[in-house]
Amino acid sequence: MLTVDLDQVELQDSGTAGGPIRVAFPFHSATGTASSAAVLFELEPGSMLATHSDSAEEVLHVLEGEAEAEIGDERGLLHAGQLAIVPAMAPHSLRNVGDRTLRVLGTFSSSTLVATFEEPMAPGGPQVMVAGAPVPIAAELTEPVPV
Repeated sequence: MLTVDLDQVELQDSGTAGGPIRVAFPFHSATGTASSAAVLFELEPGSMLATHSDSAEEVLHVLEGEAEAEIGDERGLLHAGQLAIVPAMAPHSLRNVGDRTLRVLGTFSSSTLVATFEEPMAPGGPQVMVAGAPVPIAAELTEPVPV
């Protein structure tokens, strides 16, 4: 049985074009899942998870705080305890519009996830992030894939 205590997950400092983010992927194909993955992230007030598209459908669950969500051409507020569906490949972003840390759990309908950001995640950095695949595959995804 795979289990995780969300209060014990070690988040890594990272960043996107929208600012700093603390993030971890506690479940994905490399941890033993067959058809799902999860991400836990935190944003400080005013910070944003930059616009990106994911290869799999995602359910966003706001655990703490308040977010402005932009999913496709829709925009709305999400509060603690609320869920939102992000269709696969739909551009989306989240901004912390509250006065405390925003904490979100996202679950995906695939055990390996490819996230493509509209802008590099950091100056000169990658625009593609892969969760659940071995590092050599993730590195190869930055190059064109022959068909």
